[in-house]
Amino acid sequence: MNSPSAGQASLSREAGELYLLFSLDQDRYALNVHEVVEVLPLRRLKAFPQAPAWVAGGFEQRGVVVPVIDLLVRACGRPAAAMTSTRLVLVDYRPANRVLGLILEKATDTIRLPASGFRDSGLGRGEAGYLGGVQQSPQGLVQRVEVTGLLPADVCALLFPDAGVAS
Repeated sequence: MNSPSAGQASLSREAGELYLLFSLDQDRYALNVHEVVEVLPLRRLKAFPQAPAWVAGGFEQRGVVVPVIDLLVRACGRPAAAMTSTRLVLVDYRPANRVLGLILEKATDTIRLPASGFRDSGLGRGEAGYLGGVQQSPQGLVQRVEVTGLLPADVCALLFPDAGVAS
């Protein structure tokens, strides 16, 4: 016999995975919450000279320097606006086994979506290896962001020089 909590977990899986929603300009994107370590308000960052323009800088968190990228600059060529809904989202960047910060606009809602519902957009991703599939939701078309594809190998080596990431 199933316990009530097992039944709730089963219903939860059927409803889909939980995603953090955010915006890049007028479009909605989703980040699987299993990759999210923490969601923080924006804070002042120390600039990293010689880094690409989309590397916003870094800050110290629990004795570790966390590099931060502004996903709006990376994807759209403009910096994120400092709104009350703009967040600093810390994610588990597995290629380097470290935490990476993302500046994301309108990162205040979550949604459950079936992982199997994401479909290829039909467009080549080119330099945007972080863009995953798309699916329809009550908020419109949502595209998944793949954390592992956020940093090209050279930028990963720049931000995490001691991580020993293979190119």
